[in-house]
Amino acid sequence: MDIIIIGFGAIGKGVAKVLYEKREYLKENFEEFRVVAITDSSGSAIDENGLNLKKAIDVKEKTGKIINYPEKGREMSSIEVIRNVDADVVVEVTPSNLETGEPAKTHILESFKNKKHVVTANKGPLALFYKELIEAAKKYNVIFRHEASVGGAMPIINLAKETLAGNEILSIRGILNGTTNYILTKMEKEGLDFETILKEAKELGIAETDPTQDIEGLDTAAKIVILANSIMGMNKTIKDVKVKGISRITPEAIFLANKRGYTIKLIGQIKDKHLIVEPMLIPIDSPLNVKGTLNVAMFETDLAKEVVVVGRGAGPIETASAILSDLIHIYQITRK
Repeated sequence: MDIIIIGFGAIGKGVAKVLYEKREYLKENFEEFRVVAITDSSGSAIDENGLNLKKAIDVKEKTGKIINYPEKGREMSSIEVIRNVDADVVVEVTPSNLETGEPAKTHILESFKNKKHVVTANKGPLALFYKELIEAAKKYNVIFRHEASVGGAMPIINLAKETLAGNEILSIRGILNGTTNYILTKMEKEGLDFETILKEAKELGIAETDPTQDIEGLDTAAKIVILANSIMGMNKTIKDVKVKGISRITPEAIFLANKRGYTIKLIGQIKDKHLIVEPMLIPIDSPLNVKGTLNVAMFETDLAKEVVVVGRGAGPIETASAILSDLIHIYQITRK
């Protein structure tokens, strides 16, 4: 199965690393998964017989540009690569843009038009144009998978749509952002204020240099839009979510909650067609009370009742794990 990787930042390199480390397993159980092109903002590296992924990662880490891949570097944009390089699947892992969904939206639609299946971790286009993308995939008769867009390694979308098939999902609640959960956990444990913990989280690389999307709840909002649309058949965008972040939470508020048997968590919730992201009181003994950077999602269903999944919600290898699962799914469907 021939693959193009669009975007070669932390997640793109994570995908390359996982495909390299799992190459023998994939060859034995399926067939060779070859990466025939990788693109970043500098250009691309292309080899129809498959790029050496170890070399690609080394080149990117040493020079910052995939175009410097020896003999295979090309001055070709991502769109040109999608149009002109033969491949089965495009893995779209450029940075998420929650305002326009670009350039990922264009990459995904162009892939569909060129009869290429798509796997993405990109929240932007899914949170803004979910219906349009799903309809385009149907129109061009290609597979579109996006497990990695919510919850990193956690199997949330595929669990609901495949393992829980036949169940009606009545509501979904969860902690879907590791940065905010880390901050609230540390505030609870150490009694320190929000700004102090945020500064520490930035130094540790847990929070972005500009953590606005995380701490103001926008990252969680994008994820619950994706869940509402993909699992519960809604047609929502990020503008339909009532959002409140965690910057006003104080150690005193958490202390008082603890005294009453509760903690405070940033919860994304889909219930009765309403989408909400806000700090909520959660019982200390609730399955939703996970610590540190962990994520958790709880489905309320008609048949299976409550189903909870906990896992690492971010990280290049964890996200690549979900992407690999989607690639294997596409292989199995298309090779029947």
